[in-house]
Amino acid sequence: MILLSKLYNHLLPHSLPPNERRTLKLHLAYSLVEGVILGVLALNEYVFLRSMHGNNYLMSLLFQSSMVVFLLLIFFNEFINRSPDKRKLLRVTAIATRGPLILLVFFPSDEILLSGSQFYHFAFLFIFLIYYMGNPVIYPTINHLLKNSYSHQNFGRFYSLTQSYNKAVMMVITLIYGIWLDVNPFAFKWVFPLIALAGIGSIWLLSAIRPATQQYLAVTIGFFKGIRQSFVRMTDILRTNHPFRHFQIGMMFYGFSYMISITIINIFFREGLNLNYTSVAIYKNFYNIEAIFLLPWFGKMIGRIDPRLFGIITFGSLLGYVLFLQVTHMVRWKADVGDFQLYVFLVCAFLIYGFYAASMALLWNIGSAYFCTPEQSGDYQSVHLFLTAVRALFAPLFGVWVYEAFGFSATFMLTAFSLAIAIAILWFSYGKDKRKSQHALACSK
Repeated sequence: MILLSKLYNHLLPHSLPPNERRTLKLHLAYSLVEGVILGVLALNEYVFLRSMHGNNYLMSLLFQSSMVVFLLLIFFNEFINRSPDKRKLLRVTAIATRGPLILLVFFPSDEILLSGSQFYHFAFLFIFLIYYMGNPVIYPTINHLLKNSYSHQNFGRFYSLTQSYNKAVMMVITLIYGIWLDVNPFAFKWVFPLIALAGIGSIWLLSAIRPATQQYLAVTIGFFKGIRQSFVRMTDILRTNHPFRHFQIGMMFYGFSYMISITIINIFFREGLNLNYTSVAIYKNFYNIEAIFLLPWFGKMIGRIDPRLFGIITFGSLLGYVLFLQVTHMVRWKADVGDFQLYVFLVCAFLIYGFYAASMALLWNIGSAYFCTPEQSGDYQSVHLFLTAVRALFAPLFGVWVYEAFGFSATFMLTAFSLAIAIAILWFSYGKDKRKSQHALACSK
C-alpha cells in the first residue's frame, strides 16, 4: 500500500481537479489488478491445447466466446442505459461472472482424465463463457465512466498511462505463470480461483468512480420497445456518422484477420514450433516490455491525429507481425537458451507486435470515443463491440478450417490480405474527408 501511495503521488499532476485525481487513482488500481488477471489469461488458449489436450476447434471456441458475447449488447445496452446506478450494476456483474472461476479447483490433476473425457473441455469452455458474459456490461460502462470523468485532453494520456502499468504487471505474471506451468501443467486449477477473487475486486475498485455527469434513460417505455430503440440508435450512428462507419468497416477486415491469426498462432506455437510455456511467456513479455514504453507516446498521439490514421499504424504493425510469422514458418533459425527456444524471425515478429499491442490497447478500447461526444461514448462503444461479436461468429472457426485444409502459409497470407484491405479502407476514408476539408477551406477564402 505504501508503494501504491508513492506511485499515485508520482503520477498525479498537482493541478489535476479533485474528481479527475480520484478517478485516476481508482483507474490505476483497477488496471494493476486487471494486469494480474490478463497475465494469466494470456496463456489461456495455450493451456487448453497443451495441459488439457483440447482440440483445435474447441480452442477456437474458447477465444470465440470472448468476442461473441458482445452480440448480447443489443440487450445489455438497454440495461446499461436504464440503470440509475451503474456502479451497482458493475458489482453485481462482477460477482455473477467472475465467481464461477472458483469451480476450476475441482478439475483433476490428471492428464489422462483431462484428455480422455471432453466433459472437462466443455466445462472449461462454459465457465469462461460465463466469465466473458460480463464484458458486454463492463466494457461500455468503463468507457462511460472514464469519458465522463476525465477531461478530453487527459483521456488518452491517462488511459495509456494506466495501460502501461497494466502491461508491466501482466508481463511479470505471465512469466511466473508460464514457468509454473512448465513445472506443473495443472497449476491453472489453483490459479483461477484466485483470479475469480481478483476479478471481483478489480471491478469493485472501478465501480467506485463517480462520473461528473450521469447517463440515465428514464423508464417510460417497455423493455422490448427500448431494445428496438437501442438497435435503431446503434444503426443511426453507423448511418449518419460516415467517418465512424468507415472506421468500423476497416475494423471488420482487421478483426477478421486478427481472429483468424489469434487461433492459428496458438496452434503454430504448439504444432509448428512446439514451444514450451516458458518460451511462450518470454515472447509475450518481449512485446509487452516494448508496449509499456510505447503506450505513453501512443496515448499522446491518439488525441492529436485522426483515429483512422491511428488505425492504419495499428493494422500495419499487425501486418508486419503476420509476415514475419510466415518467414519463421519458412526459415526456422533457432537457438536454445536454457529453457527458452529462441527463433530469430519470431523475435523480429514480436518486435513489430509491440507496436501493435501498444496502439491497439488504445484503439480498440477508446478509439470509438473520439468519434462522439462524452455522453454518446457508451453507445458508440456498444456499436464497436457488437460488430466485434459479428465477425467473431465465423472468423476463428474459419481460420482453423483454412489451416487444416491448406496449412499455415495459406492462413497467414489470407490474414495479411485482409489487413491490407483494412488499411486501404481507412486511408481512402481519411483522404476523402481531408480533401473535402481542404475544398471547404478554399471556398471560404
